Amino acid sequence: MWISEVGRKRRLRNMLLAFFAIQIALITRVGFIQFIQGSELQAMAYSQQTLNRAVNPKRGRILDRTGKIELAVSASTETVSINPTNISTDDKEKLTRALADIFELDYETVLKKVKKRTSIEIIAKKVDKEKTDKLRIWLEENNITTGVNIDEDTKRYYPYSTLASNIIGFTGSDNQGLEGLESYYDDILNGTQGKILKLTDATGTDIGIEGENYIPAEDGDDIILTIDMTIQAIAEKYLSQACIDNECTEGGNVIILNPKSGDILAMATYPNYDLNSPYEINNDELKAIWDTLSSSEKSNYLLQMWRNKAISDTYEPGSTFKLVTSSAALEEGITDTDNSGEFNCSGSITIAGARIKCWRYYRPHGAQSLREALMNSCNPVFIGIGQELGVATFYDYLEKFGLLSRTGIDLPGEANSIFLKEEKVGPVELATISFGQRFEITPIQMAKIVGTIANNGKAVNPRLVKAIQDSETGEIKELSIEEGNQVISKENAQKVLNMMQSVVDEGTGKNARSCRI
Repeated sequence: MWISEVGRKRRLRNMLLAFFAIQIALITRVGFIQFIQGSELQAMAYSQQTLNRAVNPKRGRILDRTGKIELAVSASTETVSINPTNISTDDKEKLTRALADIFELDYETVLKKVKKRTSIEIIAKKVDKEKTDKLRIWLEENNITTGVNIDEDTKRYYPYSTLASNIIGFTGSDNQGLEGLESYYDDILNGTQGKILKLTDATGTDIGIEGENYIPAEDGDDIILTIDMTIQAIAEKYLSQACIDNECTEGGNVIILNPKSGDILAMATYPNYDLNSPYEINNDELKAIWDTLSSSEKSNYLLQMWRNKAISDTYEPGSTFKLVTSSAALEEGITDTDNSGEFNCSGSITIAGARIKCWRYYRPHGAQSLREALMNSCNPVFIGIGQELGVATFYDYLEKFGLLSRTGIDLPGEANSIFLKEEKVGPVELATISFGQRFEITPIQMAKIVGTIANNGKAVNPRLVKAIQDSETGEIKELSIEEGNQVISKENAQKVLNMMQSVVDEGTGKNARSCRI
C-alpha cells in the first residue's frame, strides 16, 4: 500500500516535470520564432501574400525636325512572370513544360525558377501577344488561375533600321538608353515606372479589389531632333558610296550644320549598323570569325561599331585649319585678303633650323596675297603668319574658336582636342600648328569653326535636339539656342567666306564645286 502511494507520487512528479519541460520548450520555441525568426518569417509571409509587379512606361518617341517622322518608337508587347510560392506543387512541372515550349526556353532553366521560394520570377520579356495568347488559352484549359502574370510591356523599334544609327543609339532589355541620344536623353524618354501591388491569401487567391493597389506608369516625353531625315539619308548614301569607291578602311563621317542655330541637319557615319539588331556585327570578315573571338574582343568591336566618329574620333585637320590662321591674321590686322605679292613662297621655309617644305616645293608659288595663299594651300605663308601672331595670340584664338574644349554637343562620348600645352610650344611646333598638323581635333569641332565663320564670326554651339514634346498633352517646349562669343568681326568673317569661295572656284578645292548649293 505504501509502495503504491510512493509510485503514484513519483509518476505524478514525473508528469509535472514533463509538462513543465514541454511548456519551457514551447515557450522557448515561440520566443525563437518571435524574436529570432520573426523578421524572416514576416518577410516570407509578405512575399507570399504580396505580388509587387512593375508596370513599364511607354518610352518617348524620337522624331525628326518636322516632328512627324518617327525615328524611334515603342511597340506594345507583354512580359510573363510567375509567383512560384503561389503555384501548386502538382502544376509546377506541366507549367514549366508549357512555358518552355511556348516561349522557346530551356526547360531546366524555367524549372529552377518555378521551384524557387521567391515572390516573383521573370520568365519572358517583351514577347508578342500571339505567344502570350497561347499561354492564356493553356492556363484556362488547365484551370491554373494563380501564380502566372501577363503584364503589358513595350519594346523599342526603329522604323528606318540603319538611318542615323550612330546618333540615335539603342536601348537595353529594361528600356534604358545605352547609346547615342537614347542614352543622353534617357531621363526624358524613359518615363516613370508604375507598379501593381496585390494582396493574396495563403492559397494565392486575390483578397478582393480592395487588396489591390495600382500605380500607373508615366510615359516618357518625345524629343524632336534637328536632323532632317531627307538630308540625313542623302548624306549617308553619298558617304557610303565615297568610302566604298575610295576604299576608306577607317570609314568616314559627314556633318551638315545650320550655322545660325547650331542645328545639325545631318550627321552621317560610315559604316553604320542596324538599330533593331545592335549586337549583330556589320563586317562580313568579322562575321566569319565571330564565334572564335573572346568576349573582350567582341565587346571592343561592338563599341567601335557603335561609336559616332564625328564626336568621338580625333584627326589631324590639315589645310582646312588654315581658316583659323587666316581669321586670326585678319582680326589682328597683320594682313588683308588681297595685298598683292605680300607673301612669297620659295618652296620651303626654315624655322629654328628646321626646313619645312611647301607641298609644291618643286615648283614654288612665288609672290602671293593671303587669298592666293589660301587658294594654293601654301604652307610657308601660313607658317610665317603663325610666327608673326606668336604662341600666346595663336592660343587665344584656339580658345575663342572653342578648340581647347569640347563643344558640349548633346551626345555621350564626346572627345576633346589634343594640343601641346601652350608653354611647351616652340617656333617649330607653332609652325606646324599654323598649317594644321601635329595636333588633333574632332570633326564636330571643325564643323563649329566653319559654322562660326559662316555665322558672321559668332560662335553657336552645335545641337541635335531642338524641342521636347509632352507625350500626354502634346505641348512642345523649344530648347534655347546656345550662342557663344563674337570670335571675329562680321567684316572679317565675310572676308574669310569670300576667300573660301575662291578656293572652290579657282583654287585647290575646285573638285568641291559640284557640292555648291
